[in-house]
Amino acid sequence: MRRRSKNLTEGNIKKQLYTLTWPMLFGMTGMVIFNLVDTYFVGRLGVNQLAAMSFSFPIVMFVNSLSQGIGIGTSSLVSRNIISESRGNVRRMASRAVLLGVIVVAVFVTIGLNTMRPVFSSLGAGDAILDYVIDYMGVWYFGVPFVVIPMIGNNIVRATGDTFLPGMLMVSSAVVNIILDPMLIFGFGPIPAMGIKGAALATVIGRSVGLVFILFVLIRRENLLTVRFGRIKEILETWKNVLYIAGPAAIGMLITPVSIGFITKIIAGFGKEAVAAFGVASRVEMFALMVIVSLGSVLIIFIGQNISKNQFARIFHSLNYSMKFSMLWGMLVFVLFIVLGKPIASVFTDDPMVIDIARKYFYIVGSSYGFQGLLMLSASSFNGINKPYPSAIFSIVRMVVLYAPLAWVGAKIIGISGVFWAGFIANIVVGVLSFRYLHKTVHKLKFATKARE
Repeated sequence: MRRRSKNLTEGNIKKQLYTLTWPMLFGMTGMVIFNLVDTYFVGRLGVNQLAAMSFSFPIVMFVNSLSQGIGIGTSSLVSRNIISESRGNVRRMASRAVLLGVIVVAVFVTIGLNTMRPVFSSLGAGDAILDYVIDYMGVWYFGVPFVVIPMIGNNIVRATGDTFLPGMLMVSSAVVNIILDPMLIFGFGPIPAMGIKGAALATVIGRSVGLVFILFVLIRRENLLTVRFGRIKEILETWKNVLYIAGPAAIGMLITPVSIGFITKIIAGFGKEAVAAFGVASRVEMFALMVIVSLGSVLIIFIGQNISKNQFARIFHSLNYSMKFSMLWGMLVFVLFIVLGKPIASVFTDDPMVIDIARKYFYIVGSSYGFQGLLMLSASSFNGINKPYPSAIFSIVRMVVLYAPLAWVGAKIIGISGVFWAGFIANIVVGVLSFRYLHKTVHKLKFATKARE
């Protein structure tokens, strides 16, 4: 029997944000552990393999950004229509969005498989590391459909007000990966040791579990997928609405891996240990910020439903609660890094230089995570109110205008610490500016709505 969509335009705001966020957090935790486990076991193979995985990080983020962009666009569109439109119309919207994702996957995989060597060479991967990178990515690219389609599907289910099931599906993928990682990397019984290829294969298999489950849910429980997409004009209209959000959202997120690729190249000048440390720190950072990411995903659907009913007071309350939470969470994470920075880095490698550099990253960049959270929450909120361009602009300002240039200058003047201080400055400046501008934008929408009434 089809589950009834949740109405988020009435009721206790704090309770709704909490009940929607914790399942998302559970799922995000699973996916971050997914990445951390990969990093841990690959780190057991050696610094070269760990550095190879670090070089793959910008491309992995690139794919995640593309799929998240389409997912965010779909979530925003569905959440703004789920209360007022018929189920049939919403079903066709969701199905057309998935079709768009399939097309994007086909194009990306084709390009990716044919450009591995030049792309990673340009990122600074030397001959000794490049072969490991190609071993890993040669398998990983075939798993891209299992990344993109479940991410879009999860966003569709979230837009109905259900964050629990998507969270559980993410956890199930992580569990499969955790079980398979050591078996495929080091060998188990009749399974041969595959090294870094095994890590990629475990990822592909783990993601495929999520694909099977989300398709089952969308088809059987939610009845939100159909092969009857409608007329070409209608398909293109839906794609236009999705891409209106997805385009800026994806661009904003794509700026990050592109800039991280540039920063990785800067860091590569300090040796393979520095690249390995940056890879470790980046994955730990994902873990540290997962609560904020979860809350941001919830804000898209919460604000999307409330903006459709002109419930501006509820939107302002949700933003104020989110701001306070981001700053408190950032302070807590920083304290943990001060106390446990070295032990955290030691989990992934026993190389003293890698540990020292990763710890330095935690101490410097970690102190700005509360402000980085403000940027992330602002980006989600802009998408929820169907104003996607500011989120892209602020992401560009953070990475292109501030982080990348300051990292280049900082590396020249004070070494690798200068790269980390660049991230610190960019997070604080753009976090404050983006959240202030978000409040002004919502106020303008409120006054414009009153004027029309």
